[in-house]
Amino acid sequence: MVWWDWARWEQEIDWMALNGINLPLAFAGQEALWQEVYLSLGLNQTEVDMFFTGPAFLAWNRMGNLFRWGGPLPQSWHVKQLYLQVQDNRNTAFYKILHRMRSLGMIPVLPAFSGNVPEAITRIFPKANVTKLDPWSHFNCSYSCATVLDPRDPLFQRIGGLFLSQLVKQFGTDHIYNTDTFNEMTPASPDPSYLSTVSGAVFSSMTSVDPQAVWLMQGWMFVHDPVFWKPAQIQALLGGVPLGRMIVLDLFAESTPAFSLTHSFYGQPFIWCMLHNFGGNNGLFGTVESINQGPFEAQRYPNSTLVGMGLAPEGIEQNAVVYELMNEMAWRREPVNLQKWVSLYAGRRYGSGHENLAAAWKLLFRSIYNCTVPHYKNHNHSPLVHRPSLHMATELWYERKDLLEAWRLLYSAAPSLMAVETFRHDLVDITREALQLLVSDFYLEIRAAFQNHRLPELLTVGGVLVYDLLPELERLLSSEKHFLLGTWLARARSLGLDAKEAQQYELNARNQVTLWGPSGNILDYASKEWGGLVGDYYAQRWSLFVSTLVECLDCGRPFKQEAFNQAVFQVEQGFVYNQRRYPDKPLGNTYEIAKRIFLKYFPQAMNRVSPAA
Repeated sequence: MVWWDWARWEQEIDWMALNGINLPLAFAGQEALWQEVYLSLGLNQTEVDMFFTGPAFLAWNRMGNLFRWGGPLPQSWHVKQLYLQVQDNRNTAFYKILHRMRSLGMIPVLPAFSGNVPEAITRIFPKANVTKLDPWSHFNCSYSCATVLDPRDPLFQRIGGLFLSQLVKQFGTDHIYNTDTFNEMTPASPDPSYLSTVSGAVFSSMTSVDPQAVWLMQGWMFVHDPVFWKPAQIQALLGGVPLGRMIVLDLFAESTPAFSLTHSFYGQPFIWCMLHNFGGNNGLFGTVESINQGPFEAQRYPNSTLVGMGLAPEGIEQNAVVYELMNEMAWRREPVNLQKWVSLYAGRRYGSGHENLAAAWKLLFRSIYNCTVPHYKNHNHSPLVHRPSLHMATELWYERKDLLEAWRLLYSAAPSLMAVETFRHDLVDITREALQLLVSDFYLEIRAAFQNHRLPELLTVGGVLVYDLLPELERLLSSEKHFLLGTWLARARSLGLDAKEAQQYELNARNQVTLWGPSGNILDYASKEWGGLVGDYYAQRWSLFVSTLVECLDCGRPFKQEAFNQAVFQVEQGFVYNQRRYPDKPLGNTYEIAKRIFLKYFPQAMNRVSPAA
């Protein structure tokens, strides 16, 4: 997967299966078309540039959450993105992404207009009826506060129709369009008549260009903000579109299904989606029982309007087994025997019938991969990947002994399987997860030592964490090609036409996996455990935390979180701007590193009690 796809993974739909046909939402180049539309309406280039974010944040820009941050987009970015869609050869248009999708029988989903417009639109149209929404997440109006055009304003249809007609003329259409009107944003009014007018106007802007249009919409907002989206509001928004002309993505159905709260979306067709991963976090996690049962429960729901199943992760390239299982569900008529299924999976994944492999995966499937906590979101909650404090959560949803025994079983099979790429990846992954548990253990001991004024214990435990465990984890991750920060950054830099662009793209990539905003606005959301990131980011924060606690005890003063936050922000921001190059090729012998870690830390891990919050 090339980097510009990675820059869009959060809150984007990778693909979904509708009646056996893939519906991918993967359209490159729409910013270039929007630029043409707004320039043609009279906005200047600076005003258009301020509307877009940088490449790593375009998903949230497209949903109206974020503007300007990480930008402006270079003109070369627009050209490259369009090139992904169209290549001219002998005056014949050859569609690269779209042509390939269609040649495989896939139905591409194209973008449409939601009503979010550049703030400068009122300079050209001073009478335009616009509303300024509240800030999104932890951003202020410097980078947020969407300007939304009232759907009853004639300008709404003009802009929506202008964009879509240009899109269809240039790329053709398969009649399915995506746009999200109020994703994680509170509408200007809860009045049902207003909400139905909004959805009706959005749909009308589609059908004015394509009479066969079908609107594909995320249903995330109904789950994200149930205080606003009560039955009357949901029914009004969905009811503004004729039945059957909207498909709703039940985006988090494996944990918080919305179809059962909305009487099957009040008659609109829906797709049962597994979201699974928030932020592209590293960390073993799954809800396999829900994945195994949920789609069939949705089928049996009274008057069900289920039309398909889909995947909607915020990040991929982790927990492959969960995606294998979910993809298989689309072809099943009933749930599978999970223990039998995962035993067969182990053999397929490694090409080996070693009994320890199936035993390890059975343990994982009954524990860490079977989270049954209601509405649990798969953000990595480990203290390892969060800014340290004295109030960090360490609770688990599974029995840690099952994970540790699975670690032992995989390690015992390692000598004959290290040449197998999938096994090597999984050995690193489960060792990483086990060390993450130990970080929680050490954190609890560090906190207790500080609170009980035991300086020698604090120095001992903090020293082991900072000077041994975290460096060992850094060496382990750096030895496996799938866990390298350098790969992420090299892909980002490679898109730049010159040094200035390369630096901008790298800053986007660094910020997205760390501070996520100018001042840590969505801090540690990505929570990647990569070689380079563990050593130069997470470990540096923990080192500062431990040394600060030691200093507080030594000087007899309390630990003040706000003062620490200000100090550690300098470390975090320093990483974003340090310009250090990180290896994009693995270093070291994975087996020897994993062996050393196992022999050193497995007995400790087994002897420690399970962490408590």
